[in-house]
Amino acid sequence: MQHSVKSLIGFTMGATDGEIGKVDEFYFDDETWTIRYLVVKTGGWLMERKVLISPGALRNPDWKSRSFPVDLTKKQVKHSPDIDTAKPVSRQQELALYDHYEWPYGDPTSGGFYGQMGVAGMIDSRVPFEASIAATDLKRQPGDPHLRSVSEVIGYHIHATNGEIGHVADLMVDEHFKVSFMIVETGSWFSERKILLSPQRIKEINWANSSVEVDVSMETVKDM
Repeated sequence: MQHSVKSLIGFTMGATDGEIGKVDEFYFDDETWTIRYLVVKTGGWLMERKVLISPGALRNPDWKSRSFPVDLTKKQVKHSPDIDTAKPVSRQQELALYDHYEWPYGDPTSGGFYGQMGVAGMIDSRVPFEASIAATDLKRQPGDPHLRSVSEVIGYHIHATNGEIGHVADLMVDEHFKVSFMIVETGSWFSERKILLSPQRIKEINWANSSVEVDVSMETVKDM
């Protein structure tokens, strides 16, 4: 099942003992194109603080009621490391977060990280978190340059091999929270349609210029 990231904004996140808040944003890894965190804006019970929740903590979503139940208590969330989501999240902060929730990190193929969390089929052991990086490596790294906000890439210009074709309007994710497609809104050159492009077609992302180069031509786009 595929979902656009924008359609998931506003989902209620419920702990085992009550509501935590609303999903406000998503962070993804720009190497693996996997959602690594849901940013949840808590309600008045926690001073509207924003917290990071790993997809690995999710239980079966209730799509009809737009709800993400999680295997966490409100007390756990309340005492989680305070991370300023308006600033880059460092590896040290991520390590503290995983230590607090006792989420396993390491190589997911050996049962670590999401593989041991029992997420009722929602997430499996293939979901990475820079999986090959050990805890000691996390401590040495001052920041994670590959952790990106989804809202950051919305609006990025898409450049084909022979011209600009449009901009990123949204991202599509599958049931494992893997980004399967970029939703690209074309310009007037192609009747301002929406097309789907796989991240595998990306040649380069220029973060400074807010642009994405893909290995398809404008003619190929028209034939999609």
